[in-house]
Amino acid sequence: QGRIVKVTGIANKGRTTTVLLRGSNKLVMEEADRSLHDALCVIRCLVTKRFLITGGSSPETEVFYQLSAWAKSLLGMDSYCVKAFAEALEVVPYTLAENAGLNPIQMVTELRNMHAKGDKYAGINVKKGGISNMAEDNVLQPLLVTTSALTLATETVRMILKIDDIVPVR
Repeated sequence: QGRIVKVTGIANKGRTTTVLLRGSNKLVMEEADRSLHDALCVIRCLVTKRFLITGGSSPETEVFYQLSAWAKSLLGMDSYCVKAFAEALEVVPYTLAENAGLNPIQMVTELRNMHAKGDKYAGINVKKGGISNMAEDNVLQPLLVTTSALTLATETVRMILKIDDIVPVR
């Protein structure tokens, strides 16, 4: 049995909080630490940019769908680059489905079809094991998470294309 000391009656508490984690072994403690870190990162994202969007890979799939449609209107190398970037975004729902123990190919195909029909909030609902409307199911995530990932991916692609002189980067 461990002991816990609880300090009470402090007049000026300040804005600091201490979180005490306990676990049965080192593995459980490491997982609890990672979970707490993830939760704190979500809170930081919400404080930085106070907007929520739907989760379940619905934003990434919608961006894929819109970029694919735009790529069809472009010609030559521009069309090829936009289409390739759009297809790379499909890794997100594929990975989510795979990590949830679902059939990733089936889930991504169904997700594509839902977005093609105009359901821009369709996403992978891990709890239900299928595709559903993320807004109705209240599956939300901070906007900063998605915009940061898309910005980093875009900057990385631009850097690679610029270094290799494949496409003149504007």
